[in-house]
Amino acid sequence: MTAFEHSEYRRRIDATKNRMSERGLDVLVAADTANMNYLSGYDGWSFYTPQVVVVAVDKADPICIVRGIDLGGARFTTFLNDENLVGYPDDYVQATDCHPMDFIAAELERRGLGNGVIGVEMDSYYYTAACHQALVAGLPNATFTNANLLVNWLRVIKSDAEIAYMHDAARLVEKTMQAAIDVIEPGVRQCDAAAVIHHASYTGTAEFGGEYTALVPMLPSGPGTSTPHLTWSSEPFNSGEATIIELAGCRNRYHCPMARTLHLGPPPARLADTAKVVVEGLNAALDAAKPGVTCEQVVAAWTAVVSRHGVSKDSRMGYSTGLNYPPDWGEHTLSLRAGDTTELQPNMTIHMIPGIWQDDWGVEISECFRVTETGAEPFCDVPQALIVKD
Repeated sequence: MTAFEHSEYRRRIDATKNRMSERGLDVLVAADTANMNYLSGYDGWSFYTPQVVVVAVDKADPICIVRGIDLGGARFTTFLNDENLVGYPDDYVQATDCHPMDFIAAELERRGLGNGVIGVEMDSYYYTAACHQALVAGLPNATFTNANLLVNWLRVIKSDAEIAYMHDAARLVEKTMQAAIDVIEPGVRQCDAAAVIHHASYTGTAEFGGEYTALVPMLPSGPGTSTPHLTWSSEPFNSGEATIIELAGCRNRYHCPMARTLHLGPPPARLADTAKVVVEGLNAALDAAKPGVTCEQVVAAWTAVVSRHGVSKDSRMGYSTGLNYPPDWGEHTLSLRAGDTTELQPNMTIHMIPGIWQDDWGVEISECFRVTETGAEPFCDVPQALIVKD
């Protein structure tokens, strides 16, 4: 029950092998959960224990190695044959005298993959120091090198099938954002609003349901809007305060994020004025986002607008997004910020989020878009403005 045709996975595997050959790698051990999905289709909430997809240049198909009780999930979600699906015994799980990478190392050795140059994802969330230590110890004849982001950069350019899932995710986030806007009222508890938001996100549309997203909804409210990554509490929303709503829709692990800012009652001038500047700058940046333009040139278009109004932003204002798992829907590749000279290409998908956070207030109005042959094409159709509820 894979999300894509087998030919799509074959294309990805071939591209990965080509990139490996360019870097002199014989084997790639992918522990990044999204990369495992990208290469094999594997999908399950099992990433809290070590698991990998192994690509060898001289082997036709990858090997998916997971915890033994998750082997059925690998059979259910990947395109791989049983000979390429391996489960390790539960004795290795959270044990003090052994590690799952001991088993994985032995399996690579058994398959003749323990003597070459092995690339590992050193900065992947789920590839820990203990993982690396055990894998290196178990394969003393191998040469290890950091292949971090090798697959991530291949994921940056989406296929038409991937773009279709992101369009589905856009329909989900549109619905979810509207549910958030509708439920936030003075006196409503933040946790109750979060429940409504999750319900809307998961029930989805008549055509397809939604999935858990790589980040939970962000709902900083009142003075909490001075920072972007607060969630919710049991406190009520208050009249005279703003709430930042950052959400995503997710369809077959493909995300479409969005942020909007809502104010209960007439907003203060500084918030209303800054929101207008953010929208003006956002659209200038979207207008600049064309194939061949660099990330930093997109940021320069934003800066040229907002600096005239005395607004500045030190943090990055966007990143590549798409396929992912907790704790992040970003792809860890290109960033919209000064110094990033990555050139935009068709079918890159980017979340542009030029948030402004001050001492006790903030505003976020974002847009997720696809780079087309002619420019930026937003996935969603939600007004770009400060939302005011009287």
